[in-house]
Amino acid sequence: MTKKSFTTQALNIPFPKDDPHRALQMPIYESVAFDFETAEDIAANFRGELPAHVYSRTGNPTVEYFENKIKALTNSHMVLAVSSGMAAISSTIFNLCVSGDNIITSKYLFGHTYALFNQNLPALGIETRFADFNNTEELESMIDENTRLIYFETVTNPQLEIPNIEALAAVAKKYNLILIADSTLTPPNIFNSKENGVDIEIMSTTKFISGGATAVGGVIIDNGTYNWKHNKSLAPFVDKMGTNTFYGRLKKNIFRQFGGNMTAHSAYFQILGLDILELRVEKCVDNCMKLGAYLQSNKKIKVVNYPALANSAYNANSVKYFGNKPGAIMTFDLESEAACFKFMNKLQIIRRATNLNDNKTLIIHPYSTIYVEFSEEKRSEMGIRPTMMRLSVGIEGVNDLIGDIEQALA
Repeated sequence: MTKKSFTTQALNIPFPKDDPHRALQMPIYESVAFDFETAEDIAANFRGELPAHVYSRTGNPTVEYFENKIKALTNSHMVLAVSSGMAAISSTIFNLCVSGDNIITSKYLFGHTYALFNQNLPALGIETRFADFNNTEELESMIDENTRLIYFETVTNPQLEIPNIEALAAVAKKYNLILIADSTLTPPNIFNSKENGVDIEIMSTTKFISGGATAVGGVIIDNGTYNWKHNKSLAPFVDKMGTNTFYGRLKKNIFRQFGGNMTAHSAYFQILGLDILELRVEKCVDNCMKLGAYLQSNKKIKVVNYPALANSAYNANSVKYFGNKPGAIMTFDLESEAACFKFMNKLQIIRRATNLNDNKTLIIHPYSTIYVEFSEEKRSEMGIRPTMMRLSVGIEGVNDLIGDIEQALA
């Protein structure tokens, strides 16, 4: 049988258990606790011998179905849904690292991720080393016996750089390091992390997957490709948990103790979003390409950045890893910060908001918002300019978006 399309697969993933009413959509199980037939059954569950839902902070039927959909669509080993993308990042790091360890990442990161790595992790004794991912020799020079992982964003936000993922995977494999990808901007219908050497994939499902900014959430995806005996934190559990070591310790320790669970209502919205993810992404990318062509032709626009455009320095990687569909984020510059503010204030269709991958097109000035707490030197180092705006392109009619931009530039 030929492989089914992404959307066909998404719409036909079976429920974990048959619904008594034969519902076509997974019900919202908004219940804190779940009943057991006998005392022996609940005791067996707590011993890990009887799989069942017992308490929604540690597991919920609606959330489980969302996890199953992600697992099927990514062909991964195990998936855990959590309360946000930042919860996915922090939970993963805490599961893999202890005081004295270090991780390697790029200086081009989402602002809150950078703050976590640069402020919170060092306070816990975990060092972050920021490398130039375009320089493999520099990357390798930072690795020592305490290095645990390499962390990267598939498309950096808002710099829109795409690393050589193949080279990162080769380095990680050479030194038995875990390769972690934040693929929020390139969801699973665009990017296959497992085929590209990624061991752990992280996504903020708040973005593309939720289906229009309906709910906050995140997922941690274990591709089942790493030998956990090579990780200091997890090696003691390998004999007992085997290939489930990462997921098992994550769920029974970090997830349970830190309490970063996804709610049933959030999972329900994520499920609905997955069903039409492919359709929305296709429309957003098509809009990006047409907007990019328009912006490049407008003499009032100083710089246009979108990796799918032919003149982008990262176009070859966009084609190689994402089929030239590198998400729906683009940036463009005007002559000054004041001009950016004046332009944004005149927009009528495009919204001034900080989210990404909404159904609506959103614009923000990163320099004065997301990165406002960073020093001038750090913002410059991270490529955050006062003249730059970030556009998260939605599914509106592209001619309407162009018209809105034109009247705001007038």
